[in-house]
Amino acid sequence: MASQDWVDKDFYKILGVSKDASDDDIKKAYRKLARKHHPDQNQGDAGSERMFKDVSEAYSVLSDSEQRQQYDAIRAMGGGARFSAGGAGGNAGGSAGFEDVFGNLFGQGGAGTRQRTGFSNGNLPPEFADLFGGGMGGNGFPGGFQSTRPQKGADRTASTSISFSGSINGTTIGLREPSGEQIDVRIPAGIRDGQKVRVKGKGQPGQAGPGDLMVTVHVKEHPVFTRDGDNIRIHVPVTFPEAVLGAQIEVPTLTAEMVKMRVPAGTPSGRTLRLKGRGVKTAKGTGDLLVTVDVVVPQNLSKEAEAAVEAFRDATKDADPRAGLAAKARL
Repeated sequence: MASQDWVDKDFYKILGVSKDASDDDIKKAYRKLARKHHPDQNQGDAGSERMFKDVSEAYSVLSDSEQRQQYDAIRAMGGGARFSAGGAGGNAGGSAGFEDVFGNLFGQGGAGTRQRTGFSNGNLPPEFADLFGGGMGGNGFPGGFQSTRPQKGADRTASTSISFSGSINGTTIGLREPSGEQIDVRIPAGIRDGQKVRVKGKGQPGQAGPGDLMVTVHVKEHPVFTRDGDNIRIHVPVTFPEAVLGAQIEVPTLTAEMVKMRVPAGTPSGRTLRLKGRGVKTAKGTGDLLVTVDVVVPQNLSKEAEAAVEAFRDATKDADPRAGLAAKARL
């Protein structure tokens, strides 16, 4: 930082502290202002960016006891007056330039040789790395701030509903922007309800390119199939004779193909049978089709059928399906 800057800028005023402020007061003031005006928190706000640079300059000087003493001395001697640095070999007015007058305070031989210090490029001193979270960034300071790098635009969010078939087989849907532009979103096969699809480059614009569009996908219910992980569940009705005697029935699948399945004799209502490899296909594999058998009780019987059921009842009267239930139910 050029010495002229030290005359022009009131670092105490920038930090909002008095000239006799303690080191702790200066540190607290800087922490508060750096958090408020850091570029990562105020992208695109030129005023906050300038303020962050100013408070960083002020802290870099006032937090160093030697530089603070030199700054106080220069401010006292300069009294706020403007100085213009001279050209090579002298200045235009014949009077000594600012750097020539005060150069000896910094042990420098000539004007303009003192290196600028501070944190005005968006980095924070190590002791303030916890302002925005830890971690070692590429700039060598904890916190990893690189606010001088171009920032990518923010992501946007949207949601859509697709059919059950679309979730199984994959589909493409169009989202309409307020401007009228349509964004095509490819939904991959096997997506689950509530999962998100990322559409690259359709977010908010930014210096390092636009962000992405995150689309939450909701899957509509199917009248027959339900999803259980990568498995598909279905309830299939069977007749009483089919459950008792066993039968070969046809079951619908996700591909609309009817496949044959054997119902073993004596299958009770509610038992689930498995058809391997008839579930959801994903990159990790293929699930199964889980078939739950529901025994249907006829509501209207012909006299012949009713007589047959009565004959069955008489033939099996010694069988008690509730035997032992009372004993099990005792507390």
